[in-house]
Amino acid sequence: MNAHKGLILDETAKYHQELKDDAPFVPGTTEIWPAGAVLDEADRAALVEAALELRIAAGTSSRRFEARFARTLGLRKAHLTNSGSSANLLALSAFTSHLLEDRRLQPGDEVITVAAGFPTTVNPIIQNGLIPVFVDVELGTYNTTADRVAAAIGPRTRAIMIAHALGNPFEATEIAQLAEDHDLFLIEDNCDAVGSRYDGRLTGSFGDITTVSFYPAHHLAMGEGGCVLTSNLALARIVESLRDWGRDCWCEPGETNKCLKRFKYQMGTLPEGYDHKYIFSHVGYNLKATDLQAALGLSQLDKLDRFCAARRRNWARLREGLDGVPHLLLPEPTRRSDPSWFGFALTVDPDAPFSRAALVDFLERRRIGTRRLFAGNLTRHPAYIGRPHRISGDLANSDIITDQTFWVGVYPALTEEMLDYVVASVKEFVAGNS
Repeated sequence: MNAHKGLILDETAKYHQELKDDAPFVPGTTEIWPAGAVLDEADRAALVEAALELRIAAGTSSRRFEARFARTLGLRKAHLTNSGSSANLLALSAFTSHLLEDRRLQPGDEVITVAAGFPTTVNPIIQNGLIPVFVDVELGTYNTTADRVAAAIGPRTRAIMIAHALGNPFEATEIAQLAEDHDLFLIEDNCDAVGSRYDGRLTGSFGDITTVSFYPAHHLAMGEGGCVLTSNLALARIVESLRDWGRDCWCEPGETNKCLKRFKYQMGTLPEGYDHKYIFSHVGYNLKATDLQAALGLSQLDKLDRFCAARRRNWARLREGLDGVPHLLLPEPTRRSDPSWFGFALTVDPDAPFSRAALVDFLERRRIGTRRLFAGNLTRHPAYIGRPHRISGDLANSDIITDQTFWVGVYPALTEEMLDYVVASVKEFVAGNS
């Protein structure tokens, strides 16, 4: 390492230490965030080093992160994106590619998803001219079931796209088997569940393709960022093309004729030998991440096991502390799962002598951050009213979630003292309003 560069990185670490907030936790004053990035001096140094190298586009760090993260999830290929939302868009759009021939998704085909989720799991369905089929979820796990998915399959159904709710795995083995039995594509939105397991397998390893988000609220942070992963090399090639402007060439930007065939292609009605770097086989996007993001991601990846362990530990402390509190439905892991939790969900009994809004207001006034279970019932939002869709069964639990459910944080920066204050505050409110 250049001596001057080493000095800058050493000073960066010292600067980080100087900025550390060692103020003691003050109940009711110190903010208890529901989610957030946990960044240390190594993360700050990784960003500074990438900046010193002026790696301002996707490059060495991006490729290293993709290789390491694919190995972490036990998959063959990973492609970094600028967000988890973009990852979902690419994942579903890949199945519309002409390269899949008769298996490609066509406008009007149906994709099964859940109503109680985040919009970016559903938006790609609509954006590709496909029809979302909404199914309900279970209260407690906040996931749908294989039985509900099976009941939703119709003659136009071609795919399933579901997220693991708050890090809690859905019935991945059973739903993957349904997809195989009915020749359906399975897109596994793993954005909230990195490190979770179902039947002993990491989530993200069950679908044809999976997605991850690196937004600061998630298990690993890049500021913004996401990833599409698969072990299907044909799908990986399609994802790369769609992400990189739709071009057919797989050489990295800045590489020249790595394939030794750059001027030997003939595609479409182009002349023989047209520069392959400028042949486009898909109507694509530019959804790449930068090396600055990837450098931070590599540093964060070193801490993944520790982050996941902290999330499990924090969730368990809340679950034990709130066990038996009346009028509240506490969360439960899906049977045969080991979640790497994203949040701790609470549902107020509709017959409780107090409202969800009153409990949330009480917690927020105590500086305890809360969040809704994302959109609740998506079909009730203005963005989706009037859009073509189908509902399988009813959405009764999704409606309860819309009215009665919220969650509090379990992310690694929360201390035992903070978590105990959350527990004590919930108990105090319920005792005073029962």
